[in-house]
Amino acid sequence: MNKYQTCFLIFSFAIQFIFFPPAVNAQLGLSKIVLNENKQIISVVTGDKTLSLQKPVALLGYSINQQQYSINAGSPLVQVSVNFKDTVAPYVKATVTFTNTSADTIELSNVLPLQRQGSEVYITGLGSHPLSRTNLFLPGKLPVNVIVPDNAWELGYNGFPVSADKKLMLLSRRNRSSIKQGERKRFETVLYPGGSVDYIIYGEMYTGNWQQGLNLAFQQRWLYDLDTFNDSLYQRKDLQWMRHSYVLHLMDAWDKFYYDSNEGKYKLKDFLARGKKLYGGDDVVSIWPTWPTLGLDQRNQFDLFHDLPGGIKAMQKQAVMSRKMGARFFICYNPWDESTNSKNHFEGLADLIGSVTADGVVLDTKGESSRELQQTADKIRPGVIMYSEGMAVPKDMPNIVSGRVHNALYYPPMLNLNKLIKPEFTIFRVAELFKEKIKREFATSFFNGYGTEINIMAPGQPAWVEEQYKYLGRTSRILRENTDNFVNRGYTPLIPVTADSIWVNKWEHDDKIIYTIYSTIPAGYKGNLFTVEPAKNFHYADLWQHRLLEPASNNNQWFIQAATDAFNASDLGTNNEGEVDCIARLPILIQAKLNGDELTLEAANKGTELRIWAGMPAYDKQVVLFKPGRQKISISKYFGRYEGDFVIQLMKDGILQDETIVTIAPGTPRRVSVMQPTIPSVSTPAGMVVIPAGKFKFNATNGDEFIAYPKQDQDSVFSMPSFFMDRYPVTNREFKKFLDATAYRPTDKANFLKHWINGTIPQGKENFPVVYISYEDAKVYAAWCGKRLPSELEWQYAAQTLDLREWPWLQQQPVTRKEEVVNATLTVSQLQGIDSSRCNLGNGKLYPVGSYPAGANPYGLNDLVGCVWQLTNDLYMSGSHRYIMMKGGSYFKPSSSWWYVQSGPRELHYRQYLLRVSPGFERNATVGFRCVKDKK
Repeated sequence: MNKYQTCFLIFSFAIQFIFFPPAVNAQLGLSKIVLNENKQIISVVTGDKTLSLQKPVALLGYSINQQQYSINAGSPLVQVSVNFKDTVAPYVKATVTFTNTSADTIELSNVLPLQRQGSEVYITGLGSHPLSRTNLFLPGKLPVNVIVPDNAWELGYNGFPVSADKKLMLLSRRNRSSIKQGERKRFETVLYPGGSVDYIIYGEMYTGNWQQGLNLAFQQRWLYDLDTFNDSLYQRKDLQWMRHSYVLHLMDAWDKFYYDSNEGKYKLKDFLARGKKLYGGDDVVSIWPTWPTLGLDQRNQFDLFHDLPGGIKAMQKQAVMSRKMGARFFICYNPWDESTNSKNHFEGLADLIGSVTADGVVLDTKGESSRELQQTADKIRPGVIMYSEGMAVPKDMPNIVSGRVHNALYYPPMLNLNKLIKPEFTIFRVAELFKEKIKREFATSFFNGYGTEINIMAPGQPAWVEEQYKYLGRTSRILRENTDNFVNRGYTPLIPVTADSIWVNKWEHDDKIIYTIYSTIPAGYKGNLFTVEPAKNFHYADLWQHRLLEPASNNNQWFIQAATDAFNASDLGTNNEGEVDCIARLPILIQAKLNGDELTLEAANKGTELRIWAGMPAYDKQVVLFKPGRQKISISKYFGRYEGDFVIQLMKDGILQDETIVTIAPGTPRRVSVMQPTIPSVSTPAGMVVIPAGKFKFNATNGDEFIAYPKQDQDSVFSMPSFFMDRYPVTNREFKKFLDATAYRPTDKANFLKHWINGTIPQGKENFPVVYISYEDAKVYAAWCGKRLPSELEWQYAAQTLDLREWPWLQQQPVTRKEEVVNATLTVSQLQGIDSSRCNLGNGKLYPVGSYPAGANPYGLNDLVGCVWQLTNDLYMSGSHRYIMMKGGSYFKPSSSWWYVQSGPRELHYRQYLLRVSPGFERNATVGFRCVKDKK
């Protein structure tokens, strides 16, 4: 037997899964760790299988006076002994004792299980920061400063592959009470000559990625502080509202935002209303009337509440008002108040909760609560929250459901591993506005999936406060709308990424995945950042930038693109550094199609409302709400001339179910006119012809695109109903009858019937098409007749017939006219069968309707081309312009420049816009109209 087969230290135990079943985490149970004579691990026993390591690995390493050592090649200044302990738990537990054998005082730190090289990930100290030295080390990546429980800052964690699919996890914890002849510091232990300290080593086996090992130690074992977790407080429905809270303000009772001493009025309502617009409002507001005035006289903390303006009744009114505005109302408790007027604290707190109707209590100086405090509140009213000043450590978490990350850590570590221990425990990061810009506070809180306590007890409201609050609004909106992902056990910290200085956390719940991203790259970042697994009926959306994402394939992997904004490089190293992004994998529950101005939505009945935003969602913007299901929405009706992205969200009780985006590019024309049906007619009205029903493929052409023509309906097939259309354009005589019958006079009279003489039709022109009329004039006339203007689709369908002819008549040699022909002076030969017997070729002279019977189409429609431009009902809008669509060309054809509107007779599929300025400006000598009527 060689020395590597010699078992120097062995500990075994029975395997019992007493906490979580293996399905929760792929833990395997560990019954033995076998060490050689140099205290190196040579094999492990899991179940009935012995797994040998390829090479011996040191049980642990450590630092003496900042010099690193391994247990198998240790420092001459200390003696290290290892003793395994019997346990019924499914893990190995050993005590490692460090004894100072030198004549000098030494400093022990960074006790790290296993070795740094070859590890998947390890956690130990880095640098000399007095409060937050703990860092997580990933191979090939920058170390990540992390927050761990306050009783475990010195912990060491390591994961090591034992075989292809099995891994060993070891955690080291200092036993504070074991220190002999020494001094405990936050990260170090000072040992005097002969002094000693114990570290407890815990070991388990697991499968999966390194986060599974971390989850095992932190979430399933609670860092081995507890054998079992009493979850009763977390199961209480009346306390669960707190875990979905993300913005809390803590203020003094003498703050101007609470009570204005000059005006003698309470101002909390105004403060809460401002918050609604900036960051969606406060989930909690807490009032503090005690410290730093407590102790000025004999009044105790409870007396000071009663002595506020208006007494305790006034505070109760503020509590009631706050709840009506969506904010819970907290009071404070100072357990150190023992020298003022004597009063039992439990009785005083119970009286105060009852009389104020408080929703919660801030526990000053306490990082934990007690069952007695919670029970005191429970006797008064349900749902009262105890909120600790510091983060509760795992052993205290069963007795309290919420606490803060204290800003004693001025420049907070980026990753808070406390979130992993108990995701249902509500965490708020403390932030103070008066010092400086603090965007980093909001960004890192968002990255870690918890809220922010804005402590405004220190005076000062900088000029940039609203800018910072709006940023908080963006982060808080995403947290609130996806809160189920952030408070459940689907959290995977620091998934693999393709770049440094940018990190991603993954939050899974049901069929939705949220990825929070934090970057310290000042130039911003845009690129494929992490891998995903595309799945049918799911898609990806960037919830921060509000854009849809498509996974990109590379080397048989699918990557998703992230994008973070740039920030000032001068902010690096300050509490204003960094930027975020957020990506979601969502089930496809919304189908959205934009056709011109019409948005068609089909939303699954898995939500309670559909939200449509013009641009980015924001608390100070108006949202348009609809019921789920099928909807057809006029964009212009709700959003006017807005152009850009429309964010469409399906929500269920405030939780995001799906999001999609449609876009109107700047300058895109949209039809905004509404078709008002007429009273249908059975028989053909006088002067009209029947247009039969049929299927019609719409395809329109146009000239110059300096101002864009609409693409709406292009190349679409329509089932057209039968209707009636005027045989000829409306004449002067017909329009005169309308005027005589109605006494119609337009508001804008400019150019109205300009060609008439003193309101009289010029002799001999009674049967000429009426011109110098506006769109409004034509619509009023049509309504008087019981008719309406045709849509462009109707006009072109009736004119082209089912043959889809280019001209009203059939040509012997049909041609497709190219742009150079369209914009040239046409000759009879070029028109291929268009001659002066069929239409006016553009001689500049208007004529009586019906003058070209050879130019009629098979339905009997005359004067379709070369007569007057004929108005349709179709009114289009873009961001800058409005215009009406016209058809048919006209009798006037300028020829000295191709810059002119290309008139003369025009193909039946040709369209020309009439730009809108005013009715007077739009009245032209070449523009008329004809009407249609619906058929029964």
